[in-house]
This record gives sequence, structure tokens and C-alpha cells, in this order.
Amino acid sequence: MGTIKQGILGGFSGKVGTVIGSSWKGISYMRGRAQSVKNPRTEGQVEQRSKFALTLDFLKPITAYVRTGYKTYATKQTAFNAAMSYIVKNAVSGAFPNYALDFSRVLVSRGSLTQPSTPNVSMSAGRATVTWNDNSGQGDAQPTDVAMPLAFNSDKGEAVFSTAAATRADQSAELNFPADWNGDTVQLYIGFASADGINVANSIYLGNHAVI
Repeated sequence: MGTIKQGILGGFSGKVGTVIGSSWKGISYMRGRAQSVKNPRTEGQVEQRSKFALTLDFLKPITAYVRTGYKTYATKQTAFNAAMSYIVKNAVSGAFPNYALDFSRVLVSRGSLTQPSTPNVSMSAGRATVTWNDNSGQGDAQPTDVAMPLAFNSDKGEAVFSTAAATRADQSAELNFPADWNGDTVQLYIGFASADGINVANSIYLGNHAVI
């Protein structure tokens, strides 16, 4: 209950409804009562948080990669947040609570640079070799564009990648795997960026492969 100090037109102290009266250095003032912070955890919020958690587990080990891969979308947000937003909207499949990432729809890099021609991958002892045809001169493709291969270990939640493994003109790039990945399944991608890093291509999903 509030108490009037100086008549009906004076200041007051205490609470009256949603208003709190007080004074500071002899000056009376009023402020609204702080609203209680609630976290209702509605069904929609829980579902969205589950999608974010799933995507975060994928993005955390490739944070350094997406800084380049989503560089062109890092306006008014970070590259990481741009990647998070795209993947949540486009690559999460299933129904709550059984969400899963559709790795074939994930883009680990995103942009308008011309993609490589006919990319392919082969597995050998402890490594993956990605090959492509040099299509320099097609669109804005340049022989100096850099290849960015990435492997995500979907068994361990780990990743290896390079943001400058080779050039478009080299027509191949290698990724070496940790020794303890033997027998694990990896999701493989190849992205490209211009030599100055300004332009980036949409990554291409190269499928899932067993490490040998």
C-alpha cells in the first residue's frame, strides 16, 4: 500500500497498483513495477530450441569454416548466425522430438560464385580426395579460386576442413582424417571462394562415406 506524504497532490511512497512511488534527494518520482520474467516454454518454443540445439552441434566444430563460407551473408548478423538461420530453416527434417539434419540440404558455404564442375570424391587410407573439372571462365569462375573441402564426422560430432586446400585449376584437394576416425561415417562437402575471399560458392554435398 502507498503512503501519501504531502496531501493529495504530493508524492507518495510504496506501491499503488502497478506504480511504485519513492523519492531521491527530496524529489518524488514514480516508476512502473518490474514485470516478472517468464519462460512459458510453449510447444513452438521447445520445438524451435530443439532445432537450434541440433544445428549448433553441427556448426560448433566448423565455426572457423563458416566465417568464410557465410562471409557474404554477414551483414547485420554474424556469419555463424547466418549459417544457423539457413540450416534451421532448410535442412532440419523430421517431427519433434525426433529432428535430424538432412546433410544433403546443408550448405556449409553460401554465395553466388560459380560452383566447380563435376565434383567427385574417393576414399583411401586415412584421407579423402576430392576432384573436379576446371571450369574457369564459366560465369565468374577463376583458376585462382580456392577449394574448401570439409568432412563432418556424424558419429563423433567432429570435423576437419580447409579453407585453402587447392585452387580451381589444381582440380583436386585432399583431407586427412584423425587416426581414431577409422570406420566412422563422414559427411563430405566442397566449397569454393575467390582468391580475395569476397565471393563464395554454394557448397556441394558429396555424400556420406566410411573412413578407411
